[in-house]
Amino acid sequence: MTSPARQELELSAPPPPQDPRGHRALRILNTLTARYGPRDFAIRLWDGTVQPQDPGKNRRFTLVLNRPDVLWRMFAPPSERAIGEAYAYGEFDVEGDIMRVLDLVDVLSKLKVKDALPLLGDLWSLRTGASTCALPDAVLSGIRHCEDRDRAAIRHHYDVSRNFYALWLDKRMVYSCAYYPTGKETLDEAQEKKLEHICRKLRLDKGERHLDFGCGYGALVQFAAENFGTKSLGITLSAEHGKLAQENIKKKGLEDRCEVRILDYRQLPLSEPFDKISAIGIIEHVGEKRLPDYFRRVYQLLKPGGLFLNHGICKTKAKTKFERWKERLPGRENFILKYVFPDMELLPIHVLLRNSARAGLEVYDVENLRPHYTLTLKDWITRLDANWEKAVAEVGAPTARVWKAYLGHSVYAFDSGLVQLIQTLYGKRDSTGKVNIPPSRADIYR
Repeated sequence: MTSPARQELELSAPPPPQDPRGHRALRILNTLTARYGPRDFAIRLWDGTVQPQDPGKNRRFTLVLNRPDVLWRMFAPPSERAIGEAYAYGEFDVEGDIMRVLDLVDVLSKLKVKDALPLLGDLWSLRTGASTCALPDAVLSGIRHCEDRDRAAIRHHYDVSRNFYALWLDKRMVYSCAYYPTGKETLDEAQEKKLEHICRKLRLDKGERHLDFGCGYGALVQFAAENFGTKSLGITLSAEHGKLAQENIKKKGLEDRCEVRILDYRQLPLSEPFDKISAIGIIEHVGEKRLPDYFRRVYQLLKPGGLFLNHGICKTKAKTKFERWKERLPGRENFILKYVFPDMELLPIHVLLRNSARAGLEVYDVENLRPHYTLTLKDWITRLDANWEKAVAEVGAPTARVWKAYLGHSVYAFDSGLVQLIQTLYGKRDSTGKVNIPPSRADIYR
């Protein structure tokens, strides 16, 4: 005789999948997610079958499988890239906060081929035709980090669409880490505070010649000219960014105080050095082999006694040569390297400091803004979600989903400490061994 408790459990159990392939899909997922711990997410299959979260757990999100063969694509063999591609193709979805699913993705992306081998029969039985979607893959040629290849890599990421970026960036279109000194700032306020923070660190003053590497849409050069009275020049490899920056400078009537050129930093003449230099988000694109040339160029462009601020993402832990070689193999490229930031190299801070010191630059200040980038990315995702239909209409669903996956993964990377956002202030000693900088940081925060 069945007990009342047993009867209640049977009545509350979810109905079995209508599609017989659903049993295999659930068996695969339940096996592979066992290392995740108590399951705080639900699973919904393509036939509408729902497997709820574990009893007593609040549901953080629902993993939606839109087609039977998605698990074959994700786990034969398992990889972060395969999972990212399946999401970008729309083969699975996440209902709820996409950032909540990243703990699960981390577990799944670390699975080994041997973990999937016992499930190969089930995975093979779910295999059907190939996806007909096309993801925005970069087409690059030539030696890595040569000028032509760098231009193509930058064009792939930054020239997607100014209207697309405008949907989720702030009003100034600043595409780099914002600054939230109280944690309560809006995105617009935090980006303005970031611009001011940089200008104050550089101790920008009226009439000084200021150079901004990788100036993006030109927000910093405009802000510096308007609020600190500088003569600012911004350079960028992105034609889309440069054109909009030039349009905005003209609209504001700032042509006599700031300028933006679509130019490689290696092409800048050395005949007229600058009082101050900033480089916001360019170091990720330089490459380790090019670092000596990059810092040497900065040193040559900076006046004696001048200041240089480098702002960029750094890897917390250096990759081994084998890891770097493996992720460059055809078919094994990292998802973000292949579809979002081709040729990007994130390096540990000690690698940057070693190369900058060899060039003659002296470190005066190092600040880690990692928590600020987490907040920035969350604001970007919130705005992208709010404008999702417009984003899809502007760039297409595959590109929009690639960017959402990239932003969501970036939240996880910064929040977990895999990467840092480091601002480093350097000085170039003059003939007397001095740098034009106050003896303390107090003036920055007045």
